[in-house]
Amino acid sequence: MMYHRNRVTAALAAALLVGGIGVAVAQTSPTLLSSALAKGDVGEQADGYLGFREAPSGDLRAEVDAINIKRRAAYISLATQRGVAPNEVGAAVGCETLATRVATGRSYKLPDGVWRVKGATPIALPAYCVTGG
Repeated sequence: MMYHRNRVTAALAAALLVGGIGVAVAQTSPTLLSSALAKGDVGEQADGYLGFREAPSGDLRAEVDAINIKRRAAYISLATQRGVAPNEVGAAVGCETLATRVATGRSYKLPDGVWRVKGATPIALPAYCVTGG
């Protein structure tokens, strides 16, 4: 069922990413977040949210929480419009983000809970991610 739902929500993920919602970065302190992303302390997750590899400072946690709250609101809104669950929209965005937006050398986490660093090859996406048309 999750695979079928994500197939339906794949277009939703693209719509969110086009609007910049799926990979939004904070406006209040971009240097703090940029630094954490570059160091690998923060990374994208398969669920469509940013996560922490290491325990963050209070300021960094607030920054990431603010982004994730905005993402969650967007996922809820789109899920309500499309009649799917917000976590399915988030997972679809996560698939698209992992496939196209994680830069080489940046951290990411798959559903198995393991943090990895993107190398030169594409990320091996979870089985439920839709690839191609």
